[in-house]
Amino acid sequence: MCSALISGSEVAFFSLSKADLHNLDTENSAIENRIEKLLKKPRELLATILVANNLINIAIVIITDYLIRGILPDSLLSDWGIRLAGFFSWSLSFTNTLIRFVMTVGIVTFLLLLFGEVAPKIYANVNRLGFSKFMAKPLTGLNWFFRPISKILVHWGTSLEKKLGTGQTVTTSREELDKAIALTVSQEKDAEEEVDILRGILKFGDVSTKQIMKPRMDVLALDKETKYREVIDMIKEHGYSRIPVFEEDFDNIKGILYVKDLLGHNEEGNDFAWQKLVRTDILYVPEAKKIDDLLKEFQMKRMHMAIVVDEFGGSAGIVTLEDIMEEVIGDIKDEFDEEEEVEFTKIDDFNYIFEGKTLLNDVARIIEEETEVFDQVKGSSDSLAGLILELVGSIPKKNAEYIYDRFNFKILAVNKRRIEKIKITILSKLTA
Repeated sequence: MCSALISGSEVAFFSLSKADLHNLDTENSAIENRIEKLLKKPRELLATILVANNLINIAIVIITDYLIRGILPDSLLSDWGIRLAGFFSWSLSFTNTLIRFVMTVGIVTFLLLLFGEVAPKIYANVNRLGFSKFMAKPLTGLNWFFRPISKILVHWGTSLEKKLGTGQTVTTSREELDKAIALTVSQEKDAEEEVDILRGILKFGDVSTKQIMKPRMDVLALDKETKYREVIDMIKEHGYSRIPVFEEDFDNIKGILYVKDLLGHNEEGNDFAWQKLVRTDILYVPEAKKIDDLLKEFQMKRMHMAIVVDEFGGSAGIVTLEDIMEEVIGDIKDEFDEEEEVEFTKIDDFNYIFEGKTLLNDVARIIEEETEVFDQVKGSSDSLAGLILELVGSIPKKNAEYIYDRFNFKILAVNKRRIEKIKITILSKLTA
């Protein structure tokens, strides 16, 4: 019983959650004060528990040996002893001692494991708060009694930890964390969405703005010379709430038009000077900026859209707050979004057709592969067409095929300037 109480105390005290401690704070009783005092020095408490548990276990072994000697005297063991002694050429006294030793070890091991370790620890884990309250007073007494020994053990342990840990830093790789997420979360029912969110958080700080931005060829932007009714028609057609406004070309952005600013001018004529409503506070960000830093900048400046510029100062595209959040929680769809944003055709489980402009992150998600699957060869590209250009080095011809790892890429449509359609065949699924 003593072994069970001490073993259970270790689990109960060190598994108390913040909610449990908060409940104890609200009670403000003597028991709560004892528990709080014990947990202020967790190493000393652990040393006390270990010392007490070991002394109790040693006492159990001694008492069990004494009881077995009384229950099984040499006269009762003579038959077994004579047979074993004759078979192994041992003395009768040594053989009897050996039999008692084996029985003592077997009985003590069974009793300690079942009733002194496993059962009490399971119970203490389920009823940790009640168990902690029950053992708070006894452990306070034991902590006082064993304090000299506990302090020595804590001092030795701390010194040894410093010597072994000098110059070493314990690190956990992303792969290990990813495996840990898969093992701990994916076992739960309907946990796939939670796993995706945790993995998104894990890689959040390593994703660059270029990887999530909308490239300039896909950006809806307004020429400053566009007539007002044309502007209204474009807004109705596309449903965006913020639209970049440029002069002459997209590299010369003049501001952002907020559609809400047009609400009071819906009946204006074609000659209405809507350009006066364009807001000129523009946030420019480089392609290499990490999205965690970009999120902080969005929050600080209270903005939802930024113009992404390349190394030469030209406008490479736009990025929004929604793009950042989608990296963690997945696609965010509102009433204006189409049912499927990424244009692709799934022929079967191992054949897909994509637009060349499709982002590699979207390709990996659709074909159910890790987002890092193309990292070794993609270079600075973020689209599927860019990946092919990295593999080939030039614009390929129609129907040309290229193999990388377990993927076969076939060029279905191409013009002089870019790759338009690509078929991906997952070879590993074919062979499987």
